[in-house]
Amino acid sequence: MLEKNIIYDVLTAAVSKGADFAEIFLDDTVASNINYVDKQVESTQSGRDFGIGIRVIKDLNCVYVYTNSFLKDDMIDTALKAAAAMESVKKDITFDLRKGQVKNRNIIEIMPDTVTKQEKLEYLKRAYNAAITYDQCIKQASVTQMDKVQNILIANTEGLLKRDRRVYTRMFISAVAEHNGEMQTGFTGPGSHRGFEFIKSLDIEQLAKEAAETAKKMAYAGYCKAGTYPVVIDNGFGGVIFHEACGHSLEATSVAKGNSVFCGKSGQKIAADCVTAIDDGTLPNEWGSLNIDDEGTVTKKNVLIKDGILKSYLIDNLNGKRMGMPSTGSGRRQNYRFAPTSRMTNTYIDAGKMKREDIISATDFGLYAKQMGGGSVNPGTGEFNFAVVEGYMIRNGKIAEPVRGATLIGKGSEVLMNIDMVADNLEMAQGMCGSISGNIPTNVGQPAIRVSKIIVGGR
Repeated sequence: MLEKNIIYDVLTAAVSKGADFAEIFLDDTVASNINYVDKQVESTQSGRDFGIGIRVIKDLNCVYVYTNSFLKDDMIDTALKAAAAMESVKKDITFDLRKGQVKNRNIIEIMPDTVTKQEKLEYLKRAYNAAITYDQCIKQASVTQMDKVQNILIANTEGLLKRDRRVYTRMFISAVAEHNGEMQTGFTGPGSHRGFEFIKSLDIEQLAKEAAETAKKMAYAGYCKAGTYPVVIDNGFGGVIFHEACGHSLEATSVAKGNSVFCGKSGQKIAADCVTAIDDGTLPNEWGSLNIDDEGTVTKKNVLIKDGILKSYLIDNLNGKRMGMPSTGSGRRQNYRFAPTSRMTNTYIDAGKMKREDIISATDFGLYAKQMGGGSVNPGTGEFNFAVVEGYMIRNGKIAEPVRGATLIGKGSEVLMNIDMVADNLEMAQGMCGSISGNIPTNVGQPAIRVSKIIVGGR
């Protein structure tokens, strides 16, 4: 991707004005997607994006620049501009670039660029037909298949030189149902750090029917009752609440600057005894998994909370220096246009010992949030507001009528303490997480859990 002598010259230029550290992040990405709507291809896109990001650090100050030119003179000129912003007493830095081996945990069987658009389209048609014919109330269906291959090179003045390849594949299926002039949408979006073999492994028709079924049930549902009462949040994407309301607050991005409710609470009890939360970037072929993070550090399994006790934060190199703590392999970025910072990978509440059915039967009255949607959160306070895409009332220990319009409102720190039951049905779900270093693939996950009391917005 770049010859070693060029890398050396660029890094040398970057520290030529007295910086302590310099880093190169080279990114060469090819991506494509096909969108199928109303029995036709609505859009198809493909393209290549490449560039190089250069980070220069002096003490705890950072300058980040990037260019999409691979000409040596242009890269050196970009590095010199970053160096000038850090100008101080010049000192010599000697480094020896040694290529490091990257252990590949994410085996790819079918590279996306070896599959024709026609073959990809056949899967989209199957999903579309299954969704649109599910019921006469389904008025529209949409299916999108995307894939991305990202080749990276990371080098720095500490001698690190590593290369890696990431391959992502995902399918989006949505269905819209209409009843009495009102529309409701069902959605599913499975993805993996795999090639096209992932699409082939999916039960496309079943996923499409599930999306249509959700849309139909919610279109015919009444409105949720507002109040404060127990909520059973199902597995999979239910983990988005922990991800947003708690996970971001455990990232050094906010902790190092004192902007998190969990600052200074390492070793303290921040959750109920039944809660163990983990961020694990090593899980083979999971959507959020990486062999190395975007600073070249090998990813690891980070136990964030163990039996309710805060054990670890998610830390990148620069924020680690601010905190006096080592990196946890959590430095991530969308592409070469962004400097890295601490981010999640596959973040989940670990499995408990109960059965989901027993949690339901132990709840006299409450809400069963089968599928969560999007929402908003303030990382500094942990206050959140999340929509329930598919919900049901629980009455006398049984799942009763479907309800729509439910929202869950609260604080992440309070929700953690109010979890009183955890099931054994851990499952992951896929999403894109946005922060100051861009949008990145992340898994959220959990088994079914019960929050003993939480504010439920409704009517």
